[in-house]
Amino acid sequence: MKHMGRQERIDALLEELLERNISPQDRFEIAALLETMGWNDRRVAETFGVEGVFDLAEELWEMVQQKIVYAGFAKPEERTKLQLTMEMLRSFLRGLLFALPMAISVESMLVLKFSLWSYEYLSVDLATVIALGTILSFLVVGGFTQAIARRGFFYLFQGYYNMGRRITFYFIRIGYLVCALIGIVAYVINLVFNLLPYDLFLLLVLYFTFLTSIWLSVTVMYILRREMTFSGLIALGILIVYILFQWVGWDILVAQLISIVIVAICGMILAIYFFKQQEKKEEKGIAPKLPRLSIIVYSIMPYFTYGFLYFLFLYIDRIMAWSANSEFMPYFIWFRGEYELGLDFALIVLMLPLGVSEVVVNRIMLDLEASQKGYWGFETEKLNKHFLSLYHKWLGVTGISSLISGVLVIFVVFFLNDTYYAHSGKYLMSTPKTYFVFYVAVVSYLIMAMGLMNAVILFSISQPNLVNKAIVPAVFANVVLSFLLSRWGDFSWAVFGLLIGACLFSFLSYRQVRHLMKHLDYYVYAAS
Repeated sequence: MKHMGRQERIDALLEELLERNISPQDRFEIAALLETMGWNDRRVAETFGVEGVFDLAEELWEMVQQKIVYAGFAKPEERTKLQLTMEMLRSFLRGLLFALPMAISVESMLVLKFSLWSYEYLSVDLATVIALGTILSFLVVGGFTQAIARRGFFYLFQGYYNMGRRITFYFIRIGYLVCALIGIVAYVINLVFNLLPYDLFLLLVLYFTFLTSIWLSVTVMYILRREMTFSGLIALGILIVYILFQWVGWDILVAQLISIVIVAICGMILAIYFFKQQEKKEEKGIAPKLPRLSIIVYSIMPYFTYGFLYFLFLYIDRIMAWSANSEFMPYFIWFRGEYELGLDFALIVLMLPLGVSEVVVNRIMLDLEASQKGYWGFETEKLNKHFLSLYHKWLGVTGISSLISGVLVIFVVFFLNDTYYAHSGKYLMSTPKTYFVFYVAVVSYLIMAMGLMNAVILFSISQPNLVNKAIVPAVFANVVLSFLLSRWGDFSWAVFGLLIGACLFSFLSYRQVRHLMKHLDYYVYAAS
């Protein structure tokens, strides 16, 4: 090095330094590297004519800065209008598919007077226990469906189909275990307190168990994008009920239970088959191990919590309305068809907003993926403002679609009511209480649709805790208000708990999404 000129010597030193650390953070790190290489103040003064190590580090840092090469981002692949339209159409139809089983069940009730787990002419005590079994199945399985969807998608998206199958059926096994434990606990409670007669309690447990199995298989269909398969299973189940009930002449409950068992078994068999088919696409090699149980539980617990709270929010006002005291209540809870009918018809209003929400979230995520390549690191505020504006735009689209859906559903229900009367001589909705619950529930579900869109956006950025911060107060408000109002006034007033809870959920989730969009760069980085 002594025979080189000064610039040659310093260039050689810089090259040696960058071999040790290709990207030093600042002049102080360079000074530390020089000292580890044996340079001190006396040596650098003799070799380079500077006062000390820090002066040399300053000079080298300036040279490092000059070596930085800035390269533009690769331009994102532009989609044609036809491609964008087809993507939006697919997203919309996929959103609608979530509600297709519900539509099939409603149509079956209107035409055949029964569906897979309901019957128009059931006695009130039978309707009560079947409804309780159905609600309990949703409450138990809600957390597991979210856990399966989260972890299952995580592995399937990366092509780890074997791991996806293992984690999915791991949660399914736990779901069955929890189902069995709840059945045992419920049996002990009923034995001690004699809440229901034995035959009714047994019916409740049977519906609860088999419906839980169906919902678990539904989740597998969802993560494997086989939504139509589940709709087909529901239609098959209704067909089996029709054959056993109408042709063979068996009791409706026996026909339904047999059909539910068949659908549950077929669902699980198909789930295993679909996973096996997917695993054939996976590259062969050493199958990685699943994470430790503690890690799995920690990662999915917020999603599990949301799944439970979501169904609790949907059904708690029913429980409060059915358990409100009246002149005749042989059991602690008593099914009220007037209330249930209004809610069931109002629930149809979610079909269109769910489809639109799927489009909105898909479009936002596609734009976000492309925009990350179109903004510099110092343009984060510009990026955040762009997506906040985009979010408000799509929020308006969802709101308009919800209003349209509400108007359409009201007209359709009136039309069905008149048509039903013309064919059967009676109305579907015939009491003021049913109409009252229906109108309030329509508004509630339309407002809730906005909150659900917000929730999906937050989930897409891996922020389940922000969703739970919105839904926990909403559930609390629903519980308290539906309980108090159904006791202070009429049982139908419980629907106001649903309304206020929906408003609170949508407002709080809006605030969370707005906060996220204002700091989108941070949350995207945290989620990556």
